[in-house]
Amino acid sequence: MQIHPQETTLDPTPEVQPHGKPKKGRTPFQIALGRFMKNRLAVAGVVILALIVLMVVFAPLLTDHSPTKSNLLLVERPPTAENPLGTDSSGRDVLSRFLYGGRISLIVGFSAMVFTLLIGVTLGSIAGYYGGKIDNFIMRVTDMMLVLPFLVIILTVMAILDRVSIGIFVAIIALTSWPNLTRIIRGTYLSLREQEFVQGAKAIGASDMRIIFKHFIPNAIGPIVVNASLMMASYIIVESALSFIGFGIPQPTPTWGNMISEAQSLRILRNSPAAWIPPGVAILTTVLCINFIGDGLRDAFDPKSNRR
Repeated sequence: MQIHPQETTLDPTPEVQPHGKPKKGRTPFQIALGRFMKNRLAVAGVVILALIVLMVVFAPLLTDHSPTKSNLLLVERPPTAENPLGTDSSGRDVLSRFLYGGRISLIVGFSAMVFTLLIGVTLGSIAGYYGGKIDNFIMRVTDMMLVLPFLVIILTVMAILDRVSIGIFVAIIALTSWPNLTRIIRGTYLSLREQEFVQGAKAIGASDMRIIFKHFIPNAIGPIVVNASLMMASYIIVESALSFIGFGIPQPTPTWGNMISEAQSLRILRNSPAAWIPPGVAILTTVLCINFIGDGLRDAFDPKSNRR
């Protein structure tokens, strides 16, 4: 009797996709994106923030009025077909000031965030990677900056300068806000510096710049992105608060903050709610959306997160 060998069910060939190529695993970015998309508040924040950005970017298509041109014959005019949100105490169209003011507020928040990132990530990278005397010097300067009161410095500089432009305003915020980010990046780099893949890169002769840009920054992208989103929300609030007390972007340039500042009088608060409610709601909505996005990014880039 002939005995036939049993057929094996093991298939050494890799799993293939319908088009015949081996199936690839998801990249870290794809995993983070999948986690982010599961966060409904974060996705809603992206959608609403995108609508706000589109609204202020395409402001010329939504209104024909100038945001800075005054007309003393139309002072504090109620909402009409010509002026849907009415006019302010100088006869300027409130809708146009709201739309163009949103541009300034978002530009200030975004620009200050970018320049703070450049300073904070650069100094934090140098301190965390090289250590030693360089780290000690940068950290002592950082500690000194953290001791100084943030608002007092800004108010002092604003009071000294005769006129504050958008560029100067952004520079003042960035030059006084980098220490916290520097400490975060430095701590992240200190933990990464002793990892095996970094030691291996040094062993094969990789340059410092290659190690920093190819290994350190990609592994620290989570804290960087999360802090960037939260900083932008904070800077929008700072701009609005300083403009409200008269130390922000000067008139006649509109911002959401100085629009609310113009409506401080009891008469305008009662008789012209359209002059202050839209910018107030816009600030609240924008900051909430950015905070929701920041929370979503934090969960997405956290490798220990199992949030469904």
